[in-house]
Amino acid sequence: MPPPDPALPSPTDEGARIRLARPEDTPEIVALSHLVYGTVGAWRPAELESHQAVFPEGQFVVEASEGGRLLGLAVSLVIDSSRWPPGTPWAEVTARGLFTTHDLQSGDTLYGAGVVVHPEARGLGLARRLYRTRERLLERLGLPRIRAGARIPGYGAVADALPPERYVDDVRRGLRRDPTLSFQLRMGFRVVGVARDYLPQDRESRGHAAIVDWEADAE
Repeated sequence: MPPPDPALPSPTDEGARIRLARPEDTPEIVALSHLVYGTVGAWRPAELESHQAVFPEGQFVVEASEGGRLLGLAVSLVIDSSRWPPGTPWAEVTARGLFTTHDLQSGDTLYGAGVVVHPEARGLGLARRLYRTRERLLERLGLPRIRAGARIPGYGAVADALPPERYVDDVRRGLRRDPTLSFQLRMGFRVVGVARDYLPQDRESRGHAAIVDWEADAE
């Protein structure tokens, strides 16, 4: 077995910092998203360039302190929740990943459009740090909530036996554990709905998602 990659943080020494994404990060972000999501779900350069154009302060990466390797990212935009209610598919809310629906002037919700952590760096608290960074951005913008579509990858194994609404409710009540939704509930999010056909290419979730909110005044 090869020795551990020295660029990866350890559980006892974070060894990584979060910063704003930069245009020069694009090739590495694309490669990381390919690793996590495969060809169909990976970010495209044109999408990342659009994020930088419309809302650069909403795009974060986590970078290894040694070597500068990118270990994760979180992408966000501000939306008007009356225009994009909870059941709206991801492609519509995000303008098919371009974020041209970003509306800082009349928007009332920071929309978390994606979080990625390198598979070798999972379990080290990096996703938690990215979520907390979003919370600080929310505070700076003076918005009341963060909204996200929570993947439900555990649903695929039981999809033939129960609808996604029942699965999400079971997870919410602690009767089931889901790798993504259970984590977001621990982070203080609450379920506000279930979006069918939210992200069709997400086969593990059968295309569905739980819509979750984190309220700024709920802490």
